[in-house]
Amino acid sequence: MLGVTVFPEYIQSEGIEPLLDNLLNRAPVSAVSISPYVMSLCPKGEGGKREPPADAEKGLTRLLERPLWGKKEVWVKASPSFTPNESFYDGLRYQPSKATDETRDLGPIIAEFIPAAQSRGLKVYFQIQSAIPPGYRVQFGGPIEDDKPLLPNGTEPDQTLDNNGSLASPHILDYGTALTADLLQNYPDIDGIRIDWPEIPPYFLETVFTDFGPHVEQFARNNGFDFEDIRNLANDTHQRFFGSLTDKDLEAFIETPELLISDLRISEERAKLKTSIVANLLQHFRDAMDAAGGKEKALIPSAFPSPWNQLSGFDYATGGEIASAISCKYYTMHWPMMLRNYSDTLTRHNPNLSRKLLADCLCGAFEAVSPTPDSSDAFEYPALQDNHPVSHTALSEKQKLVESECASTPVWPLTHAFGPIDDVVTRARAVFSVSKKRLWINRYAYLTDEKLSALGAMMKREY
Repeated sequence: MLGVTVFPEYIQSEGIEPLLDNLLNRAPVSAVSISPYVMSLCPKGEGGKREPPADAEKGLTRLLERPLWGKKEVWVKASPSFTPNESFYDGLRYQPSKATDETRDLGPIIAEFIPAAQSRGLKVYFQIQSAIPPGYRVQFGGPIEDDKPLLPNGTEPDQTLDNNGSLASPHILDYGTALTADLLQNYPDIDGIRIDWPEIPPYFLETVFTDFGPHVEQFARNNGFDFEDIRNLANDTHQRFFGSLTDKDLEAFIETPELLISDLRISEERAKLKTSIVANLLQHFRDAMDAAGGKEKALIPSAFPSPWNQLSGFDYATGGEIASAISCKYYTMHWPMMLRNYSDTLTRHNPNLSRKLLADCLCGAFEAVSPTPDSSDAFEYPALQDNHPVSHTALSEKQKLVESECASTPVWPLTHAFGPIDDVVTRARAVFSVSKKRLWINRYAYLTDEKLSALGAMMKREY
């Protein structure tokens, strides 16, 4: 009925039993996702990563609502919670992170948490990254050499938020297979694996035009796609959006909002190539789980809602044929940030564009910000105390759409705990009320006791 993403640092900071008591005493929690790492604090500027993430510097407004070790902003280093079996990775380009003293001293808490949660009726899943080796945590890792996604002209995009490697890279896929086997060997009682970003994350307009690297070229040729034709058409469209877009184009997009999405998809052939690459990645994870003795364990990818999934390559119908369930992400604080990223890119390359028309165009196409501002310059990442500028009707419609596309497989709406209590609950209700009475909350870092209790009360009323 209700799942919560609880990263390991909170298990470390709060303790296993106090954390479980807090969840179960306040809401009808039935599942949690954790990750196979442990964290240790480090001084700022000494190789650690900021928690919470900065989200391309636009998320620096974010501070933790649920403190970590008494602090609302920390710099941390991550270590695997287990000692990787090096034989699984023999000969691979990507190797797992080495076990450290922290692995030895802190790592056992993850193995202890799993049976403790299951004994209290909870399903426990691992959340890992699908294309960011070593895969334990989004901020740590990334692709090397020819595994980086490329634009149709063969260059790397100059702006990205994620650090995904090419989804078509055999090196990325082989590492995912090895990691899956390693996790199931070390944690045989885990209920399943949730994979994040099993698509091309469309946070910036530049990434919408990836990936045209050598691995995608080989994949296309192996699967009957005309790669040169797709690349040439994508390059023409890229040049149009990055240098010759006009207000007349924006007016056409405003009149027919789906036209913008169609143009960014390039062509049906290009869209099919993307979805084929994503499906191939999902199948690799499913096959790896089955081969490691995990046929009964769930594979649950997380994906963007419509229309972003049309740009990311994630097809819910195809994904539903492979996955046990799918999480549809409603991270609505990201949505104005994404539209601002798009508008900044477009106005930088097309300086004469009307900011008002651009705001109307983007809001109409993505239905992600409401009300529509007078200028695209007004798109801003909301502060913690601000309601998210999104239509709750639009949220409901997006959830109904993905469920209709994936009728035979559960689609869990995945909302975010960032924001004021009433707004968090209202956004959650918008998708929970039209789902099959399912809800997943990301992340425990913003899920104060008051929010958790309010969400629990809402779900009981709706149920």
